[in-house]
Amino acid sequence: MTLSLFRISIAATLSCCLITASATPLDHPVTRYKFDLPPSADLSYAIQAQQSGLSINGEGLVKWQAADKHFSVSSETRAMLVGKILEATSQGGIDDYGLAPTQFINKRFRKDPTTTSFNRDTGTISFSQSSESYPIKGGEQDRTSVIWQLIAVARAAPRQFKAGSEWVFFVAGQRDAEPWTFKVIKKEKISTSLGELETVHIFKSPPPDAKDQQLDIWLAPSLEWYPVRLRFTDPNNDFIEQTLRQVSNKAAK
Repeated sequence: MTLSLFRISIAATLSCCLITASATPLDHPVTRYKFDLPPSADLSYAIQAQQSGLSINGEGLVKWQAADKHFSVSSETRAMLVGKILEATSQGGIDDYGLAPTQFINKRFRKDPTTTSFNRDTGTISFSQSSESYPIKGGEQDRTSVIWQLIAVARAAPRQFKAGSEWVFFVAGQRDAEPWTFKVIKKEKISTSLGELETVHIFKSPPPDAKDQQLDIWLAPSLEWYPVRLRFTDPNNDFIEQTLRQVSNKAAK
């Protein structure tokens, strides 16, 4: 049981910060989208996982705040019998491209925290766990902020967020960075503790020839486009699924 719970700490989090990046050229194109940031909110999730044949339950909490040209996202994941197994935080400013992170910190179960820095004064992205460096051109995200940047883009262009459309972001992880492509699959109704919700299903596949996790995201337009379900699937079909349980501090529409 302990081994499986530890594996969750390597995969389960709304921040998406644990999907493995592949080597990529240091240069990258700039993509600028219109954006509309969602209201600040606290979101709690129920976690279900299948790891090495074992079924595991847990809970996750995400705190999203955006105001006065500043944003922050913090998330923590807890598993039964073990407690807190992962913490991730992203914070920074808001500029013409949307979220502009300055620091991304990831803390895994029984591991030292890692820091990814967006050095706005020197225009570079650097990592505490590697010597890699990438230029900041505009629109770069970390693995926590990218979900909320995606939400902001969807809110600004809901009609364009249709099946078959693709949305690309340059995303920094714990050691390096790469382009992430999100593809809109279709509209789907899913059941949650908040009732049945109409959602937009979005898929982030691994890079070509890579054996990384797949990520499925379901955003609910009726709930400010908040993520109501996320599913991380390993190549061996082990998975972790997070389903929204409660939203608080949400501005009414």
